[in-house]
Amino acid sequence: MTTALITGASSGLGAEFAAQLAARGADLVLVARDRDALDRVAVGLRDRYGVVVEVLVADLTVARQLARVVARVGSTERPVEVLVNNAGFGLPLAFERNDIDAEVRHLRLHVEAAMRLTHAALGAMLARGHGRIVNIASIAAFMPRSTYGAVKAWLVSFSRWANVRYAPRGVTVTAVCPGFVHTNFHERLGLPPGQEGIPGALWLEAPDVVREGLRDAARGKGVSIPSLRYKAIAVLLRFLPASLTARIGEQGR
Repeated sequence: MTTALITGASSGLGAEFAAQLAARGADLVLVARDRDALDRVAVGLRDRYGVVVEVLVADLTVARQLARVVARVGSTERPVEVLVNNAGFGLPLAFERNDIDAEVRHLRLHVEAAMRLTHAALGAMLARGHGRIVNIASIAAFMPRSTYGAVKAWLVSFSRWANVRYAPRGVTVTAVCPGFVHTNFHERLGLPPGQEGIPGALWLEAPDVVREGLRDAARGKGVSIPSLRYKAIAVLLRFLPASLTARIGEQGR
């Protein structure tokens, strides 16, 4: 039986990845900071799909707690076949006014935690000759968008290289790059629904994003951009001057 470990699994895209993987018969290890929220997700998935669901409470910006998740990912006795690095949060775009410690936590979560977990997963997966790693990036990776765009660009670049490097040995690495998705991500930034300043046509639904991301990962793609509209936007962004794409990146939060 396949086991999938998902970070940031208590809500949003993480909870949707958990649901769709459970629907395919995968046992789960759910990781997040909020035990009550994780337990609610776990109970629902056990009842609905009859899968084994392990709850692992951890703040991935805290070294000792991250180390526990790294150890679980790298376990040879209870192997993880699918790793979804989904945990993340956003900050205001005015870097100069942001608390620098918050920026460091932001960097640790999006880059260091994903890197350490991927490293642990690769060691175990390559030894078995199979596995799948999914890194949740963003369309922001393709435009100047403060440190959020920067960390997501790192994920895309790293995933693209790692997929080329390790896919021939049976382990695929895919960066999923959605645009704006209806989750509670923006609400956690203090923006009520409908006040993000984003046209309705640019919003995606979480089930669609996860479905396409998992499909592209199964096909061995290094980068997945869910929806035709965002695929077109990603192409267009390559040809626009940085001054313009930075202004586009200022839209929404």
